[in-house]
Amino acid sequence: MIRQIAGGISYIGVDDLALDLFEGQYVLPEGMAYNSYVIDSEKIAIMDTADADVADTWQANLKEVLHGRTPDYLVAHHMEPDHAALIAKTLEEYPSCTLVTGAVALKMLGQFFPGIDPKVLVVKEGDTLELGPGKTLRFFAAPLVHWPEVMVSFLEEDGILFSADAFGKFGALGKCGFWGDEDDDWACEARRYYFNICGKYGVQVQKLLEKAGGLDVKVIAPLHGPILRENLKYYLDLYNTWSSYGVETPGVFVAYASMHGGTRAAALKMVELLKALGCPKVSSADLSRDDMAEAVEDAFRYGKLIVAAPTYDGGLFTPVHNFIHLLQAKGWTRRRVGLIENGSWAPQSGRIMKDMFAQMKDVDVIDPIVTIRSVMKEADIPALEALASTINQ
Repeated sequence: MIRQIAGGISYIGVDDLALDLFEGQYVLPEGMAYNSYVIDSEKIAIMDTADADVADTWQANLKEVLHGRTPDYLVAHHMEPDHAALIAKTLEEYPSCTLVTGAVALKMLGQFFPGIDPKVLVVKEGDTLELGPGKTLRFFAAPLVHWPEVMVSFLEEDGILFSADAFGKFGALGKCGFWGDEDDDWACEARRYYFNICGKYGVQVQKLLEKAGGLDVKVIAPLHGPILRENLKYYLDLYNTWSSYGVETPGVFVAYASMHGGTRAAALKMVELLKALGCPKVSSADLSRDDMAEAVEDAFRYGKLIVAAPTYDGGLFTPVHNFIHLLQAKGWTRRRVGLIENGSWAPQSGRIMKDMFAQMKDVDVIDPIVTIRSVMKEADIPALEALASTINQ
């Protein structure tokens, strides 16, 4: 796909519709976009490459835009293979081309491409690269968004922020739309992408947002997902909420897994009770069947969480353990959680869940834990009602 995003700036990225799992774990119902750009002025700069699986298409796009000319620079904002896999091939084809990257990324270069020895221009915070009249790139460090070597660049005269993996989302552009304003469901997949890819690094994303706030940004050109040009405040406000671990949607997320249906019945009763109390929004997920990445997304989206789990082999049922472990890994914080445990002879899941949440920062676990014995009974309803009332306050 070749598109113009501004005068002298071409999109040469590629949609991958064959990829089913991103990073080997995140389901891609509508594929993935690997974004790459070319700035054409007195000097020509390639802005990142693409994944090896789409090498032929990306190289064809590049050659079509170059029209037989030789690029002067290859800018590598991020060394992750889905954006940098074609660096060696590109520099081999254009040996006079200079690789522009940061010092930390340069240390990684040999890990991915043993024996590579290109011409290199190392840039740091605030450095500029003049490509020609009206085409000045200024570089900014963005460490841990979401790798330590990441940088972004700003094409000053055009107001284009090449934002690396920030402001990205799952989905091929041919499916969701090339421009952000063409994407009716941008927030859903952007949210799932953000919390599962960058969620742990909220502090670092906040620092990048602060830097972006000092620039006259007119267009955001990420490495995944649509190019953003209209209503940038909408996207920036969402990223500010997400990266500050704020509550995007007031309400309660009920996450459960069930072996024989007893825990599921209790969880769905909780959903019913919360709705009856007028809870502004109630969402639920079966952790054994639903997309785990979406469950993580919803745990961050809402301010409150209820987790229901059976005891299994004297411990915590595996899908629920995996869910809470992922919340720990992604830095889940500033939330309130209620717990429902189930056990036929020695309930342990509540204690284990409470211990896991206790390891997280600023997570308030509501007491008491509601205990179900095998199946929910009429006598269990008052305890469920009390938990629903407490978490809905």
